[in-house]
Amino acid sequence: VQLQASGGGLVQPGGSLRLSCAASGRISRIDGMGWYRQVPGKQRELVASITSSGTTNHADSVKGRFTISRDNAKNTVYLQMNSLKPEDTAVYYCNAEIIYYLDDGSPVAERSWGQGTLVTVSS
Repeated sequence: VQLQASGGGLVQPGGSLRLSCAASGRISRIDGMGWYRQVPGKQRELVASITSSGTTNHADSVKGRFTISRDNAKNTVYLQMNSLKPEDTAVYYCNAEIIYYLDDGSPVAERSWGQGTLVTVSS
């Protein structure tokens, strides 16, 4: 299973970006998906998460500015980021709990991470 993130880049304060993360490989279904971010010297922090039924949770620091969504048919999670601030600068990672079945029918739950995409907010 692979998660491929895209959409990062350089944007001015107040600008917008949309991150995408597509899962591929052996997938029966995807449960929770989320976006995390990390800056050098700090722990990775949760930005937003979304369940398979669409229930979302956003960190207080991004509420009202960022929106997580998903397209289950495409195995893809998105993060729409508006009103970006310099403090949003970080490497953003997507995460997903992926369920698949072995040949003997046994279920496997695997938490996978994308490779990270850099978001830089600067004038």
